[in-house]
Amino acid sequence: MGQVAAALLFALAAGFGLMVIVAMVRSNGDAILSALAGDGAFPAAAGPSPSPAPQIVSVRRLAPRGARVPSALRPQLRRAA
Repeated sequence: MGQVAAALLFALAAGFGLMVIVAMVRSNGDAILSALAGDGAFPAAAGPSPSPAPQIVSVRRLAPRGARVPSALRPQLRRAA
């Protein structure tokens, strides 16, 4: 009895999956076929440029490791409990 219920549930899930796939192909068939053919939805010219960036962006320096955080900014964990 349990195996029959599992088989019916599996068949229902498989049918639902096929129904979703068919609906996707119906609504977006041209884009799917062009992607499968290798054309793609986006032209290669619109992609990112492989050339270097036009200007160098400097990285913000953090505080030295030995710098202490004032006690007013630290959470008061001792009083939390």
